[in-house]
Amino acid sequence: MDLKVAIVGRPNVGKSTLFNRLAGKKLALVHDLPGVTRDRKEVKAKLKDLELTIIDTAGYEESTEGKMENRMWLQTKRAIDESDVVLFLFDARAGIQAYDEHFADLVRKSEKRVILLANKCEGKAQEQGIFEAYKLGLGEPLIFSGEHSIGFDELYMSLKEIEETIISKTDEEDDVENSEEDIEALKKKPIQIAIVGRPNVGKSTLVNALLNDERMLTGPEAGLTRDAITSQWNWKGWKINLVDTAGLRKQAKVTGAIEKMSVESTLYATNMAQVVILVLDADAILDKQDLTIARKVLDEGRALVIAVNKWDIADKKEALDRLNDKLATSLTQAEGVPTVIISALKKKGLDKLLSAVIKVYERWNVRIPTAPLNKWFRDVQDQNPAPLGKNKRRIKLKYITQAKTRPPSFYMFSSNPEGLPDSYLRYLTNQLRDTFKLHGIPIRISVRKSDNPYAE
Repeated sequence: MDLKVAIVGRPNVGKSTLFNRLAGKKLALVHDLPGVTRDRKEVKAKLKDLELTIIDTAGYEESTEGKMENRMWLQTKRAIDESDVVLFLFDARAGIQAYDEHFADLVRKSEKRVILLANKCEGKAQEQGIFEAYKLGLGEPLIFSGEHSIGFDELYMSLKEIEETIISKTDEEDDVENSEEDIEALKKKPIQIAIVGRPNVGKSTLVNALLNDERMLTGPEAGLTRDAITSQWNWKGWKINLVDTAGLRKQAKVTGAIEKMSVESTLYATNMAQVVILVLDADAILDKQDLTIARKVLDEGRALVIAVNKWDIADKKEALDRLNDKLATSLTQAEGVPTVIISALKKKGLDKLLSAVIKVYERWNVRIPTAPLNKWFRDVQDQNPAPLGKNKRRIKLKYITQAKTRPPSFYMFSSNPEGLPDSYLRYLTNQLRDTFKLHGIPIRISVRKSDNPYAE
């Protein structure tokens, strides 16, 4: 859908300049004389990935009925009525004028979504005008300059949030599950699943059990599998490329050219996978080597599922207690990694294992809409504001956007990114994971510096 945007304000505040910048060409006349624009001009435009219909309007001047100024205002009012969002510009250098306040009253009565732009912010002379803008009752002004390309990132985020609020029937924070259309799209491409672990934990036996075929050579001897072997397979409508790998020992114990090549093949298969199943022996759960493998998988951004094998011969209570303790303390970078108890030899727990794989794969592909994401961002800062930075400067966190999926990665924009303490970033990551149910997958948040309008 196109977002319909009306650009409004009193004469000579820079409406036509902004219109031309968004349109990408000089379609509207621009001059220092006020009142050059008389008719409303409408055109298709793009701001990054946003499809817009932008409307340039005449500046508001109070006049008696029938006069040209009054007819110009009626054109502007019609543009406001037809729009999804109003960009209200004022000249921050000149400060708030009487016409600004009168025009703001009229815009508020329209009950349209409004973004307040403090235009012509190229230096520090307009700081007083920015503070005065709060009395308009249109929210916090964005520091902006249409002529010098300041504040367009913030404008994009505000418009994106409004667009997704309009599209979405609900803004509930936990409504980020993949839709049926998303799931059908995911099913069209095979899931690359690598099965990894130490030697002789039952990886090849698990592959044979899943395929219901003696595809891989198995036996009591450790190290039978030397190369990464891929098998194509379908499970409940999902296409799967299942990769069996050689066992990974401690690096110091890896000897011989063939074993070194086997390790390289396993690591390559792990890096290429989308979901990794880490197979553990129930009698030796999460030893140091298992943790090293798990951390490497998560550091590479892969989704992880833990399969505890040979459960039929283990001391169940003791093994489960040890597993829960180690997961809680040793894999904090992906809290809630799904753990499934299986017996590959007796083909028990396999459906639960694959269900866990599909669920974590869907989470790994989730995209959170901008509107609920930024609502969460504001709420979490209200509950626990950012502390003073490492450089003793105040930190202002402005907005957040999801940059990509697989794994979910986010850009957070701040006035002082280098000062944000690691502890607060961990707090935000954990809150994001809990709110949007992103347990068991790695989450990446990059803090970026927002534009400084006074940099020059």
